[in-house]
Amino acid sequence: MTESEPPRTRAHVYITGQVQGVYYRATTRDTARDIGVDGWVKNLADGRVEAVFEGPRDDVESMVEWCHDGSPMASVQDVEVTYEDPSGESGFYIER
Repeated sequence: MTESEPPRTRAHVYITGQVQGVYYRATTRDTARDIGVDGWVKNLADGRVEAVFEGPRDDVESMVEWCHDGSPMASVQDVEVTYEDPSGESGFYIER
């Protein structure tokens, strides 16, 4: 990391509500790529969506805030977030 690069952070997020089958993962991927955040997103068997966002704190915070609304057809009930040490995620993808 150079002095000009902001320190990275990592947010591990669980999203509850009507978040599967409403393009939540694809919209999360596209939004994260637009913002420049690394990580992944996936559906869980219990109906939630799980995501990891890694990058500069302001960008990661923007993604966490975005999760409260998500894709246009989603109905988010809750967003649970835990901050962790970065692990070197590169790119953003949908995990199967």
